Amino acid sequence: MKTLMKAAQITKYSKDIHIQVNDIPIPEIDENQVLVKVKAAAVNPLEMLIITGSVKLIQDYEFPLTLGNELTGIIEKVGKSVTEFQVGEDIYTRLPLKRIGAFAEYAAIDATAIAPMPKNLSYVEAAAAPLAGLTAYQGLHEELEAQPGKSVFIPGGSGSFGQMAVPLAKEMGLNVIVSGNSEARERTLEMGADQYLIYKTENYVDVLSDVDYVIDTLGPKEFDNELSIIKPGGRLLSLRTGPNKLFGKKGNFPFWKQKLFSIAGAKYDHKAKKHNVEYHFMFVRSDGAQLKKVTKIIEENNIVPPIHPALFSIDNINEALELVANGRPRGKVIINF
Repeated sequence: MKTLMKAAQITKYSKDIHIQVNDIPIPEIDENQVLVKVKAAAVNPLEMLIITGSVKLIQDYEFPLTLGNELTGIIEKVGKSVTEFQVGEDIYTRLPLKRIGAFAEYAAIDATAIAPMPKNLSYVEAAAAPLAGLTAYQGLHEELEAQPGKSVFIPGGSGSFGQMAVPLAKEMGLNVIVSGNSEARERTLEMGADQYLIYKTENYVDVLSDVDYVIDTLGPKEFDNELSIIKPGGRLLSLRTGPNKLFGKKGNFPFWKQKLFSIAGAKYDHKAKKHNVEYHFMFVRSDGAQLKKVTKIIEENNIVPPIHPALFSIDNINEALELVANGRPRGKVIINF
């Protein structure tokens, strides 16, 4: 049995998007963990935020840090208190925030963070699903607390997030409106969207009004436009704009951090309040039980996340990061083991 594995690591936060591939010991597991032989891991914009230290207020890491937030793999060992999983099972996961490390040949993962892999997906495809799936689930259920019969608009919803959010929102009884590129129109309508706006020809600000909920995937420059179409008493959830007072409170952060989030988000909270809209920001966390529900949606709707055609090995991890940071990937970028 080999004792060392390859892992892609950083030793400090840096503006330079570059990581090293090191040989480190295969991790030991405790009684609540499983050891997973990693088959595929997805590279997300989140990696850049972690490398540059942009999210260190939300989650600060010790170094050296193995990067990577979502993976698929096969269980090789099971901790003695783990009853739900067996050796040999295919799993996928969004790793716990405090213990990331998908860019490695093996990962020790808390059993509460994993779920059986969707049967309709390959290792590569399934590696692209947990982060988007849990973001959609937590966003709709916990942040928006979306009620049946209400409407949700997802600007920029033609990518992997929208693909998960649309069927989930439909299952919750929502009226779903998406804007995106023309290529994704048919696919998004087939998945149950009630209305699809092609952003190049239809400006949502001119077309929509009195929407109950907006899930923003585009960031701060759309904030004012999004607020203008939400009905009073509605909610705006951003995955990109940044933390605010509510985020600090809900996350049980220490008081000094809550203060900082309050200050950082004050401008957005102030604008939202003027429209009588509640502004939410979220940072997706691991949750195996929710991931099982996501699996069900994936299998029932035969959702297959779009994958960038060129796969990368761990030795080419920096090329993969460069593509996600500055290129135009045609789907999720995957490290294939």
